[in-house]
Amino acid sequence: DLQLLESGGGSVQAGGSLRLSCVVSGYTDSNYCMAWFRQAPGKEREGVAAIDSDGTTSYADSVKGRFTISKDNAKNTLYLLMNSLTPEDTAMYYCAAALVTPLRWELMIEPDFGLWGQGTQVTVSS
Repeated sequence: DLQLLESGGGSVQAGGSLRLSCVVSGYTDSNYCMAWFRQAPGKEREGVAAIDSDGTTSYADSVKGRFTISKDNAKNTLYLLMNSLTPEDTAMYYCAAALVTPLRWELMIEPDFGLWGQGTQVTVSS
């Protein structure tokens, strides 16, 4: 079975950086769409960044210029480099995958992604 396992979360001060990782196991084909979502307390889960099978990326406006999504197909690992973090970035961050690329994958619509990790907590203090 395909599984997603996130790591790299933690606590950091505002202005700091973190890099999240998501290891994909149980699936050898790298031609799928992946994304990072986040959910802050009391808020709905939202798409943060996505990457298509050919490496094309998409970002939420709130993280453009600060976050970078990438993947290493040889390691079956998805990354999210987060710079210039603010307290508003505090949330549980989830890795998600869609084995069939959604028509509008760049919109990061939650139901389009059928596979999810368990999440990793990011806390940014002021």
